[in-house]
Amino acid sequence: MLILLIAYLGGVLTILSPCILPVLPFVFARADRPFRSHGLPMLLGMALAFAAVATLAAVGGGWIVTLNEYGRHAAIAMLALFGVTLLFPSVADRISRPLVALGIRMSEPRGDGGAAPAPVFSPLLLGVGTGLLWAPCAGPILGLILTGAALNGASVGTSLLLLAYAAGACTSLAAALLFGGRLFSVMKRSLHTGEWVRRAAGAAVLAGVGAIALGLDTGLLARLSLGTTSALEQALVDRIKPRNAQPAREPQAEPVALREDAGLVRVSESRTAPVPARELKVEGRFPSLAGATGWLNSAPLAPEALRGKVVLVDFWTYSCINCLRTLPYLRAWAEKYKDAGLVVIGVHSPEFAFEKQPANVRKAVRDLGIGFPVAMDNDFAIWRGFDNQAWPAFYFIDAEGRIRHHQFGENRYDKAEQVIQQLLAEAGQTRIAAGLVAPLGQGTQAAPGAEPALSGETYLGHERAHGFASPGGIARDHAKVYQAASSPLRTNQWALAGDWMVEAERAVLNSANGRIAYRFQARDLHLVLGPAANGKPVRFRVLVDGKPPLADHGSDTDAQGHGVIDAQKLYQLVRQAASGRERLFEIEFLDAGAQAYAFTFG
Repeated sequence: MLILLIAYLGGVLTILSPCILPVLPFVFARADRPFRSHGLPMLLGMALAFAAVATLAAVGGGWIVTLNEYGRHAAIAMLALFGVTLLFPSVADRISRPLVALGIRMSEPRGDGGAAPAPVFSPLLLGVGTGLLWAPCAGPILGLILTGAALNGASVGTSLLLLAYAAGACTSLAAALLFGGRLFSVMKRSLHTGEWVRRAAGAAVLAGVGAIALGLDTGLLARLSLGTTSALEQALVDRIKPRNAQPAREPQAEPVALREDAGLVRVSESRTAPVPARELKVEGRFPSLAGATGWLNSAPLAPEALRGKVVLVDFWTYSCINCLRTLPYLRAWAEKYKDAGLVVIGVHSPEFAFEKQPANVRKAVRDLGIGFPVAMDNDFAIWRGFDNQAWPAFYFIDAEGRIRHHQFGENRYDKAEQVIQQLLAEAGQTRIAAGLVAPLGQGTQAAPGAEPALSGETYLGHERAHGFASPGGIARDHAKVYQAASSPLRTNQWALAGDWMVEAERAVLNSANGRIAYRFQARDLHLVLGPAANGKPVRFRVLVDGKPPLADHGSDTDAQGHGVIDAQKLYQLVRQAASGRERLFEIEFLDAGAQAYAFTFG
């Protein structure tokens, strides 16, 4: 609600910007005419212009970014143009001159001395011209909204912010129409202060563009328009439709021990089970998939086109260890039952900002060997359609387009496959492959240990951090040289050492040789990490109880604990033969720029 209010006030105050002044004379020229027949059409035209600009930024810009990564540079150039128009009024004047001339012509009386009424659509066209003039010099708020839309595509949050901004601009324009001269005199007194504020805003925008272009951050723009906007979108949606709980990675269900002698999917004929004669109640209809921001491995799919198929929808995100460990089963089911009419659809609903970037998701899908369709759900539209609550989550849909069963979390794979078999049988399939699959996942996709982990997911960003033990606590969004904990860490406590910047969803290392320590109790330890802002790999070394991990090393480290961060993803750093006792994990980053997001265990 606060961000909506800020956007609205930004729209209201835009009228105080000096680059808006050239349009006001022909706006005031209509102040003596009926508001209903002249003022309202003008406001409608202005709203239409804003809608057109927003559509071009969101749809066109999103298409460019998806098609070509150079579209990012185009979006940054657009933001730079907003900054230049704020900083140099002469540039804004040149840009606005044609529209001002058009507006003046439209506002002048007709050649017959004004006796004949102006065309009905004249105020509407004047409003369109006003809106097009307003957009280039409307300031950093609109600039950031439109640039975020260009980089990320249309979204609920962007649409609401644009609506609030347009409402504010229309409010001030309505005041100009209703109060005319009095408002203009007030504006004159504010011009000197407004000019300096405008120039300062332009300088700030250009400074941000320079930082982005030089790669001085993981992408300031990416953080603003991907991470922050994602949180704002969800907050706005929650105001409209509150959720029962925050999204969560579901805890494991009952553990299942699987063999790991080869990395191949196998169908175990010894684990046969009849199609269960159990009642599967109707839980709802198959929601729309139209909210997907992109598709991988498939053209866009729709529930209507899938009628007659049994569909398994899996909500996942590629840095989630619980999600990764379900993939061997999903791949196995997709292959085993594809000829019987099963369609597996992965819905990638991101948790972290970097998981919204199509290139990252595309690489993850390829590296993870996923061949079934994947819908990118960056705006959580599909997630909300299913009223989903967690990663991973399975939804089983019958041939009539009805949700018949759902499962949250890992394991219970036997039950899930039996549901698939039953729904296929209901659809008339008589030749269903016997037995239950027994896939053998490796690395981060390997099954969890037989004993439950006693350490839980721990975030390193200050927004959700807990268990932090370094002296002085976390300095939010400020660089700080942290000292190792003064006393031994207790179970599930962690600490930083070195020069770090702890942001909302991550900790970023400012100089080489920074460290993180964590006392954990689990078989496996994973850490979501990213390389330096410019993509440069970061070397690291892991110690367990002060020594190299040797046989307990994970799939992303060697026996001496050495490894390299070369992508934003989940890294398996420790995998013990057995769990049980507490261990002290330490990781030292040998290069600056490392990004650390969250610990997960198994």
